[in-house]
Amino acid sequence: MTQGNVKSTKMTTFIKTVERVGNKLPDPFILFGIFAIFTLIISLILSKMGVEASFMEKGAEALTVVKIENLLTFNKLRQVVSDFPTTYVNFPSLKLVLIMMMAIGVVEETGFFDSVMRKYLLKAPKGVVTAVFIFACVNANVMSDAGVILTLTLGGVVFASIGRSPILGIMLGYAACNGGYCASLLVAGADALVAGITEQVAVDAGFHLDINPLCNYYFMAAATVVLTVVLTIFTEKFIMRLFPEEETADDSMLKKYELSDLENRGLKFGMYGFISFVIIMLTLTLPSGAFFRNAAGGFLPKSPLLSSIVVILFFLFLFIGVSYGIGIKKIASGKDVSKLLQAGAKKSAPLMVTFLTCALFMDLLNKSNILRIIAIKMAELIKAANVGPLFLLILVVILTAMMNPFMTSASTKWILLAPMVVPVFGMIGVNPAYAQLAYRIGDSATNIISPLHPAITVIIGLMAQYNSEKEKKTGKKIDEAGFGTIFSLTLPYSIVILITLTTLMIIWYILRLPIGLGVSTFI
Repeated sequence: MTQGNVKSTKMTTFIKTVERVGNKLPDPFILFGIFAIFTLIISLILSKMGVEASFMEKGAEALTVVKIENLLTFNKLRQVVSDFPTTYVNFPSLKLVLIMMMAIGVVEETGFFDSVMRKYLLKAPKGVVTAVFIFACVNANVMSDAGVILTLTLGGVVFASIGRSPILGIMLGYAACNGGYCASLLVAGADALVAGITEQVAVDAGFHLDINPLCNYYFMAAATVVLTVVLTIFTEKFIMRLFPEEETADDSMLKKYELSDLENRGLKFGMYGFISFVIIMLTLTLPSGAFFRNAAGGFLPKSPLLSSIVVILFFLFLFIGVSYGIGIKKIASGKDVSKLLQAGAKKSAPLMVTFLTCALFMDLLNKSNILRIIAIKMAELIKAANVGPLFLLILVVILTAMMNPFMTSASTKWILLAPMVVPVFGMIGVNPAYAQLAYRIGDSATNIISPLHPAITVIIGLMAQYNSEKEKKTGKKIDEAGFGTIFSLTLPYSIVILITLTTLMIIWYILRLPIGLGVSTFI
């Protein structure tokens, strides 16, 4: 057996192992139900053992002692059961995700994002097509999985049209969109989702902070530009060597993706909607004593502007989506708007079901004091080891990156990790939004090396299609693409994305730059 075959066999075995382990994990709804039962049992055991922790609160003269509460008693269980509807409805992620998904649904269902991508990407000059494509892909993650499918599909078409390998275009679209999930100039439902979880854990741990969907935005916006530059250079200087130029350019498929007159009209209307929204926001923000200013006439540290971010984003997407929908004649009455909002709400249904057991699990962790004691003990351990926050941030990135190939659900991972890391960062005086940022970096970078992602089958199908067309043109047999082929191409991109974003985070922390709206490094 040759060395190449040995490496191929080992890679295939590893990929199959990851896929097998990931597929054996129960549905998140069941998983958090199991965790809730486990928490009840652990609370009984730890309370009998007399587990407790103490810490000095700010301004206090004596130590505060925290003990484990046994939840397996009639009184405690009755309280949990009677409070459950309120616990579920007040779960921050539920409210944030539902509102954001409805608004994004309007923009998505009308086809606005799709039209914007096609209009500006397909017209990019050949000399800068790689950079423009990567920039568009990174921002396309606002469309979630639909954005991933769109970018990898367009990648093959665009690259084939300029005489480059369509396989490279497919893989680059997948890597830039799915690997750059924590970088974007646009706000997505995922931002609201993780922010809601972070806020819930922080509040349960005793840190009453306002964590909004824009708490990582400044970093994400900068990361969009940095990733575009780095991935462009890496692709042009290194990856391109693996893909020789095609003999002829094929731009015939571009016509299939050209915008219709109605879609161009819709984009104009969408711009009118955006301008109208900006004018309204300026009116409510700029004048002295304006609606969104605080009592002191400013915006920081707290103001109606910061506390209304979710509502503001809702109306931003609504203005753009409805205007575009009117432009393409998809919206003719208020009933059409209502249907589009409902379509967005339907997409949040799986998360709403998961949040049933998730909210219960988080509530039990809080009531049992397990969450607070873990935070206190870990904070003591960190102080004793003389380890700084930067080391912890890197540790969160690495831990998340290692979990990601086995568990692709971003919400499930963060719900598991947040109770362990968010309180710790709060205890050492660092804003929990930083812990969330570190998590998102690790979660994004290794998305593209997981064999569990639903886009994998689409990639294999497109690669087979292009290879079949090339076989007909050249008369040469081309090896069939599989998981190993994809993994060998995405792994280099995954490493580059991980190093780039982690380095950027380190620089950001050292310079004490704000990572998002209303977020300072320390609390």
